[in-house]
Amino acid sequence: QVQPAESGGGLVQSGGSLRLSCARSARTFNRDVIGWFRQAPGKDREFVAAISRRLSTTLYSDSVKGRFTISVDDAKSTVDLQMNSLKPEDTATYYCAFQSAWHRISARVLKAYDTWGQGTQVTVSS
Repeated sequence: QVQPAESGGGLVQSGGSLRLSCARSARTFNRDVIGWFRQAPGKDREFVAAISRRLSTTLYSDSVKGRFTISVDDAKSTVDLQMNSLKPEDTATYYCAFQSAWHRISARVLKAYDTWGQGTQVTVSS
């Protein structure tokens, strides 16, 4: 497996929950920073959350803070995004991505990430 692989997307009602997983590959296994981004139809890809494995530091966009939680599961070699209290505006394709070094500014920047998954669709119905 070369690319990271996202899973866990699906259709859920507003107020519901989903848990996304990003399987770390041999290429990304030792990368420190993992980010989740999302892209809705017709919109730019945007930052959702990021985590530093070494520092155990997390960062969230204002739109998901308090509802989403990013975590690393070393036993399963995944990086998970627990999404609670989902809203229709959370509907998007969700991507995980990797970069090598943590910085609070670059953790939010799409171009700072050099390895991307294929994405998993999340649809929240009203």
